[in-house]
Amino acid sequence: MAKLIIALAGFGKSANRYHLPYLKLRSQIKIKTVYDHRLRHHQDVQTELKAAGVQLTTNFEDVLADPEIQMISITTPASTHYQLAKEALQHGKNVLVEKPFCETFKQAEELLKLAQEKGLVAMPFQNRRFDSDYLALKHVLEVGFVGTPLQIESHMDHFRPSEQFINSEPINGQFYGLGIHTIDQMIALFGQPRQVYYDIRAQQNQGNLDDYYETDLFYLNLKVKVTSSPLVAIPYPSFRLNGTKGSFIKYGIDQQENDLKAGMMPEAPHFGEDTPTAYGHLKYLNGNGDWIKKDVITPVGDYGRVYDAMFETILNQKTKLVTDQQLLLEMKILEAGVATVGPHVTTFA
Repeated sequence: MAKLIIALAGFGKSANRYHLPYLKLRSQIKIKTVYDHRLRHHQDVQTELKAAGVQLTTNFEDVLADPEIQMISITTPASTHYQLAKEALQHGKNVLVEKPFCETFKQAEELLKLAQEKGLVAMPFQNRRFDSDYLALKHVLEVGFVGTPLQIESHMDHFRPSEQFINSEPINGQFYGLGIHTIDQMIALFGQPRQVYYDIRAQQNQGNLDDYYETDLFYLNLKVKVTSSPLVAIPYPSFRLNGTKGSFIKYGIDQQENDLKAGMMPEAPHFGEDTPTAYGHLKYLNGNGDWIKKDVITPVGDYGRVYDAMFETILNQKTKLVTDQQLLLEMKILEAGVATVGPHVTTFA
């Protein structure tokens, strides 16, 4: 089997939690080089990588100049994504870019055009398309248990009080950093909304960088709410779906992240599995008009499937997991959200 030779740019939490553990399981992908401007952290992982023959460098030019490297996975801070991705594409490298892909629609359009001109692939790392709770919601929608969907509510909340004051650009805020995931999940399911309502603000420290968002996406007969707050002690459902024939509710986020935080790796037995008490619940009318109640077994998520998709696109010319049209739409939605201070509505169709 042909191999995809890649490099990682960045060696922080993202690379070590959401990328490397999954890449270790993919024999069709070879990590040749890891670049980080300092390489100060995760010394144990560095030792492991060196023992496996992976090159470590603090010079990005080493990656750009290597003719064997076909793709660079960019996991550096958000403000660096655009410039590093541009340099990589200019040097003939495909790019997989952590979210947010970049800061503006114009930047995204430029990078996609450059990739197209050079016959390369540029795509954002939207790993939460493979969250288990989202996959459960997607299954319920595909089977059609609840009929025509009318309302969906998506929560990614935490309880993380903070007095820290951060004065920075929106690309470093919660809406760009986490909102892009919850928006992407819905764009993947339903496409372009007609209108979007925004409430984006600093909930904990007035005048701070945003840490809260509530975004409503309006379709023809469907309203989708995606929201996140840092001050939720009693959790909402991660997803609630109401339709013309019933409802679905799911508590608890994907277990992959919890397992990874605990040091459990994807190759371990039962990695990422939900407990039965966390399964989603359905109540719906069947064809005979009877009310049916049932639990929905949570699918096991796998963030590494983003890399599987990139492999197929680069080597076998398969359609991109996140299409250019989806990426550009999402950049428009992000930009419109922070373009105006205070609650507001933007029309997209």
